This record gives sequence, C-alpha cells and structure tokens, in this order.
Amino acid sequence: MVGPIVPPKQYRRQFAQWLLNADRSEAEKNHIRKPWWQVMCLTGVDYFSTLGYQPGIAALAAGALSPIATLILVLLTLFGALPIYRRVAAISPHGEGSIAMLEHLLPWWQGKVFVLCLLGFVATDFIITITLSAADATAHIIENPFVPEFLHEQTIAITLILITLLGAVFLKGFQEAIGIAVFLVAIYLFLNLITIGAGTYQVFQNLSVIGDWQKALFAQQSNPLLIVGVSALLFPKLALGLSGFETGVAVMPLVKGRQTDTEEAPKGRIRNTHKLLGTAAVIMSFFLITSSLVTTLLIPTAEFQTGGRANGRALAYLAHLYLGDGFGTVYDLSTIAILWFAGASAMAGLLNIVPRYLPRYGMAPSWTLMIRPLVLIYTLIAFAVTIIFEANVEAQGGAYATGVLVLMSSAAFAVTLSTRNRRSKKTTIAFGAITVVFIYTTIVNIIERPEGIRIASMFIGAIIVTSLVSRVWRSTELRAERIEFDDVARQFMVQENHHAIRLIANRLNTGDEREYFLKEQEVREDTHIPPDESILFLEIQISDASQFADTIRVKGAQVGNYRILRAQSAAVPNAIAAIALSIRDETGRLPHVYFGWIEGNPIQYLLRFILFGEGDIAILTREVLRKAEKNPRQRPRIHVGG
Repeated sequence: MVGPIVPPKQYRRQFAQWLLNADRSEAEKNHIRKPWWQVMCLTGVDYFSTLGYQPGIAALAAGALSPIATLILVLLTLFGALPIYRRVAAISPHGEGSIAMLEHLLPWWQGKVFVLCLLGFVATDFIITITLSAADATAHIIENPFVPEFLHEQTIAITLILITLLGAVFLKGFQEAIGIAVFLVAIYLFLNLITIGAGTYQVFQNLSVIGDWQKALFAQQSNPLLIVGVSALLFPKLALGLSGFETGVAVMPLVKGRQTDTEEAPKGRIRNTHKLLGTAAVIMSFFLITSSLVTTLLIPTAEFQTGGRANGRALAYLAHLYLGDGFGTVYDLSTIAILWFAGASAMAGLLNIVPRYLPRYGMAPSWTLMIRPLVLIYTLIAFAVTIIFEANVEAQGGAYATGVLVLMSSAAFAVTLSTRNRRSKKTTIAFGAITVVFIYTTIVNIIERPEGIRIASMFIGAIIVTSLVSRVWRSTELRAERIEFDDVARQFMVQENHHAIRLIANRLNTGDEREYFLKEQEVREDTHIPPDESILFLEIQISDASQFADTIRVKGAQVGNYRILRAQSAAVPNAIAAIALSIRDETGRLPHVYFGWIEGNPIQYLLRFILFGEGDIAILTREVLRKAEKNPRQRPRIHVGG
C-alpha cells in the first residue's frame, strides 16, 4: 500500500520548522547545576585534550629546551592565568567572561567595534579548536598500526567526517554533555598517567637518556641563566597549553553553589568555580611537565618532524612503543574521543557567544538565536579552515595560540583595570605585570606565526561586515524591549481619551513656552489641525545610537500650557513608532503623529539614521510602523507638512 504523498512544499515547511526550532528544553537542561568537579570535566575535554598534541608541538618548537620552556609555561599558568581568571569569575559570575568586563570600556560605536574584534579572536580560538582537535584525532587514527594503509592519504577527508559527526550531534540535540565529559576525561587522564608512568620507568631503566639530553641542552648554551632566558623566549610557542580558562568561566552558570546563593551574589558558585579553575590548572600543570620530560628524553628528534611517528601524537607514540599496540590502540581511541569532544566544547562555546552579543547589538538576524542554523554555519566554516590548512595540526597551532593569547591578554587587562580603585597598588602592579607578560607572549606568537593573526583578521573582517549588514537590515525593526509611562504621561493619555490623540514630534532646543508656541503654530498651519483639537508634544533624545534595543521610559512634563511626552532611545524614528503603538494599545485609539519635511541628501540622512539614530524621521517612522503592524487600518497615522 502506497502511503500518502507529501507535497514538496510541506517537506520544506517541515524542514524549516525543524531547522528553526529553538530547542528550549535543551537550553533549560543546560542550566541544571552540577558539582564543580563535573563541570571541570566539561571544560577539561578542551583543556586536557591538548595533551594529545602539546608535547609534540613543544618538542618541535623548543627541542631540548622543551621541558624548561614548559616549566615557564606552568609557572605562568599557576601564577598568571589562574589568578586572572579567579578574578574574572568573581566579577562575572554569570558566565559573561572577560569580554563583558571590557564591553563598557569604550562608549558608542568604538565599544561595539572593539567587542566585534574580540569576538573575531573568540571565533578563531573556538573554530580552530574544532579543526585542530579533529585533525589531531585524524593523526591518531591513521598512525594506528591496525588502520589500513590507504587511509594514510585521506587525512582531510577523515577530518571532515569527524567535523560532520560533531555537527550532527548538535543538529540532533546536545544532551548529557557533562556526564560524557566526566567519563572521557577520567579515562583519558588515567591512560595518560599510565603512559607517563611507563615512560618514567624507561627513563630510570636507562639513565643515559638524561645524559644525552643534558649534552643536547648545553650544546646550545653552556650558561644555565642563558638557557632559562632562551627558554623564556621560546615558551610563547607552547601557548596552546594555556587554553581552557576562558571556557572555565563561560560555564560558571552550570556550577552548583550554596542554597544561600542569590543571582546578585552567588558566593558559593564563585567559590566552587575557583576550585574548578585551580584543580584544572594543577592537574594540567602536572601532566604538562611530566609529558614534556618523558617525550623529550625518550623520543628521537626526527620522530617529531612532519611525517614522523610522534608528530602531533608524542604520548601515543610512547604508549605503542612501551605498552604494546593493544594498549596503544585503547589510548588512541581515548585520545580520538576526547579530541573530538573538545570540538563539542568549542561548538557549545560558539553557540553561547552569538546570542549573548550580536543579536543584542542588532548585528545578527533573529534566527541566530536558534541552535541548528548556527551549527550548520560553524560546521561549514570548520570545513573551509580544515581544507585551507590541509588538516595539519602544526599549521593550525599558531592560529589557535593567537586566539587563546589575545583572549587571555584582554582578560588580564580587564582585571588590571578593575583593581585600580578596589585593591592595593601592589595588586594592580602585579596584575599589570601579568598583563605585560601575556601581551609580550601574544606579540611574539604573532611575529613567529603570522598565520594566526591572518586567520583571526579574516574572522574579524567577516564578523564586522556581516554585523554591519545585519544592523542596516534590521534598522527599521521596532527596537523597543518595552515601553514604560510614568504617572504624568498616563494622565496626559487619559485626558486625551475622548479626543483624537495628536502627537507633534519636536526636537528639544530651549524647552521654553515660545519654542512650543512656534512649533504648534507651524504644524497647525501646515497640517490643518483644527484650533479646538488638543495636542501633545513628543520629544525623543538620543541616548546611545550604537545600542539596538532598549527599554523606553516615557515621562510627562508640562511647560506652561503645553504638555510634553519625553523619552530617550537609541533611534528617534523607532522610538516614536513604538510609543505610538503602545499608546494605541493602551487607549484603544489610533494616534496621529505630525512631522515637518526636511531638505537634504537622502543618502546622508540614511547614514545619519544608521550611525546616529536620526535622519529623515517621518519617512523612517512610517517604515518602522509598516513593518511592525501589517494591518494598515491598525497603524498610527503619519502626517507630514512643510
């Protein structure tokens, strides 16, 4: 029996409904509080998974100096990044992060552009996390001895498949993320502990490798102080080991606090997030130092090079070498799983970033509040980055480090500013010194690996262009979160309830009786308002034209016999339209709004509207009303005289 034929239009409608499903139940699950150590594992799939490639990258970048450079990195982690992000967690306990701390640093459009640039580095960090982690997972797949030879030439294809699977997870709905993360992190760290333990045993069994390392070390430089100095210059190349702190703050809303916590002062959540950050930093520091030592001592330098068996997978190389291919395969599977899931952590971070900033700025369409369209876009971007970098772990390391370091530098800068008036001068100097170190590290990384800033610039440019296009496209939306009238304004509306409600739009100048007398006389003559009809003046002052939507508070004022409704908003036409519609809804009567014609270049007025919230007010107000109210009979009336 043949089933009913479904028209193609219905298929498209069903697909659109599925694609634009906001998946609110999923969002609600994400706000269930969990113990801090479980949430630590969610951030750890990103942070701890760097062990899959960090030792190999460190050895390739610093050679025999790798353990010393790694030690400097660990000191910066414990005494630099950790204090910074403990402070960030205390200031932004709802997961806003360092960008929110800097958001109000610059006013007007400068602040918006500044945030867009930081979002470009966030995109660089998270997208490269997805592509680099998938590429390294691919390296672990093809280097496994049980994998057929023909797959060794399919690195890009395998990486794209892994990214596709990651996107499919989010298209279906991302559930039980924390439970999966706890399992993966526990298994992965346990297997790493065994592998490093086996490597340490081999070192003690063959102490000559220490002598060989010392010879290689002092062959480059005989003075210990110079060795430390050169290592300090090299450690920026190891900056991948600093990733994870920004994610740790972003997931703060998931951390369970105390029953006495309030949304305004979640002291328990802050305290537990400090435990999360501190424990993760200590665990990672231990594994960074020990893995760097055993891989540097036991793996020949040639194996770290491109095409070598330890390239991008140094610990996996040791697992196969000293514990057998069986254990090595289990280690590979664990590494592949956590690297793949590190991309999930980054995808979740991206899905949180866009709704937090761009729609609020009017710089993203409304559908970006939905999960699935964003997943498709991010997956396609990850495809492009993978193909450009040919799924090469080392080639993407610079871009990843650039994103991480810029975010950490901005966090350090924000914390330094926040302590100027709150703590002692010594504290400010200490945080300032940490900021200088991070900025130095960022600059060195950019100079050494300029591909990172290139791809970050591409993301920044794309975000700025698409954001501005979206802002222009959405500029004629109503742009009012809600309208609030004070008692005086409501009294004016009640007085007009038996008459036609006539609003004269006025730009406030002197604010005296003469101004309103002349304006009333001009409008009555131009638009033929009967002398016996009462009027209200409506005045909108620009607050911050770079804002998109805001709460409009309408206040009533009286100057002589003239009654005025005054409000502040980011855009005059949108505010007038929103207030007129609100008056219609509250009184049940259609307001009449009166304007005067203006003269000048239409393009100039359009730019003034986009940048300064003004422009050709009458035409723009009518357009906003037309889009907000589809029924022409229900729209407030617009009159223009001149």
